[in-house]
Amino acid sequence: MVAPELTEFNRKESFMELEASYPVVVTDKLIECRDFYTRWFGFRVVFEATWFVYLTSSDEGQHGIAFMTPDHPSRPPGPEAFDSEGILLTLQVPDAASEFERVRTSGLVVDHLLRDEPWGQRRFGLRDPAGVWVDVVEQIDPEPGYWDPYT
Repeated sequence: MVAPELTEFNRKESFMELEASYPVVVTDKLIECRDFYTRWFGFRVVFEATWFVYLTSSDEGQHGIAFMTPDHPSRPPGPEAFDSEGILLTLQVPDAASEFERVRTSGLVVDHLLRDEPWGQRRFGLRDPAGVWVDVVEQIDPEPGYWDPYT
């Protein structure tokens, strides 16, 4: 089935107005995750309770992540405790090499060492305390011809 064409009128009426968007990771490691993102990536705490922590990367709250305990009654039905598979959080930065050196020399364990990917990313990766894969990337020029078969 093809979606009907959206006119300017029904497009405005058809979509919700978002104030924020962020993933919520269900885990019992709230404090460890809070400390990980605030220490290593400069996130700040917006809301914190014994069962929930919401972090954003800046005062504008453009980039956020939250953590919720698996046993709190406000947890919606369905999301079980995160099992460290099937999700990654990409943090795009202007200089991945300097971020890599900063976290590595400060003692943080990096699971995927810094490297340039042929598709146009300089990146490294690590896991947060809940097991979420954190992919720190910088956009760079791809290898010549890499995207030719895909365009």
